[in-house]
Amino acid sequence: MRILDLYIGRAVIMGTVVVMMVLLTLLGFLTLMDELSDVGEGRYQTGDAFLFVLLTLPRFAYEVSPMAALLGGLIGLGGMANSSELIAMRAAGISYTRIVLSVMQAGALMLIVALFFGEVVAPETEAYAQTMRSQALAKQVTLKTKYGFWARDGNAYINIRNILPGSRLEDIYIYEYDEEKQLKFSTHAMTAKYENNQWLLQDIKQSQFTDDGVQSRTIDRAKWDSMLDPGLLNVVSLNPHILPAWGLYKYIRFLHINGQDAKTYEVAFWGKMVTPLVTLVMLYLSLPFVFGQLRSSGIGQRIFMGAMVGSGFFLMSKAFSYMAVVYDLNALFAASFPGLLLLAAALLLSSRVN
Repeated sequence: MRILDLYIGRAVIMGTVVVMMVLLTLLGFLTLMDELSDVGEGRYQTGDAFLFVLLTLPRFAYEVSPMAALLGGLIGLGGMANSSELIAMRAAGISYTRIVLSVMQAGALMLIVALFFGEVVAPETEAYAQTMRSQALAKQVTLKTKYGFWARDGNAYINIRNILPGSRLEDIYIYEYDEEKQLKFSTHAMTAKYENNQWLLQDIKQSQFTDDGVQSRTIDRAKWDSMLDPGLLNVVSLNPHILPAWGLYKYIRFLHINGQDAKTYEVAFWGKMVTPLVTLVMLYLSLPFVFGQLRSSGIGQRIFMGAMVGSGFFLMSKAFSYMAVVYDLNALFAASFPGLLLLAAALLLSSRVN
């Protein structure tokens, strides 16, 4: 049986690898075409666009792993069905349940690889790619340290201690210098928000340095004429698709403690938790297709059916994610319902095959 497990597992994994390479090539090409339209702006060059695409591939690999598992299972097991190997296994007394177990063992290995890319590789490469791209496009010198985010805006130096989603800032320090490099203004604002293409500061304390001394004043609200790009801040803020699951969990707790809405991050967290399990469900779903009505179909028909199911699942997952945020649905329900629906379909089809 060990030889059988290795034989079936190799067929499934090889099929999944082939599909993954095709999907990543397609997604990488589409992303590159989109990035090339920004080449020439600021310091963003063709080499940067290629590097950006390469660094985003690990995230793409994690996101399309369920579809790759379904199509890979259809290709690997479908090839065995076309050569009557599956029929020979059944005739030799190998049960359908035992073949399922062999496929799931290969799926467990694929799950571990998907988790590695999704939780270890993708967050690091994606964060670097987004930072590199935004800094090149924004034409601004920036630095992220343990003391916050630093940027230069003309003769002003900006220190932002806390960057929140939605182009919102907290604890902002602005140091303005004259042409002789002398400090003229030191400004501290509790919060800032980007609205109508401009920054608005609130709870402001400002000190003006002159030859006669220091003058201080307090302002409730004021416009901030700054060229600081909100897109650059979005990179160093906590974007849900960049953070690993443990990072999302910690940030969700932080938002709850501070009384802020965490629905977007909750949906992203449960989506990351469910995706590896959906990969196994997709792989399991490929078995009824091979043993059931599609057992005598060609490889093209199987791939088409798998692509339709995978695309439908992807669209349904996205729809439920948006609905969870807009209509305040339970995040766990929104993330798991499409996968549970697929699991129910796979169990029903498998019972008919048996």
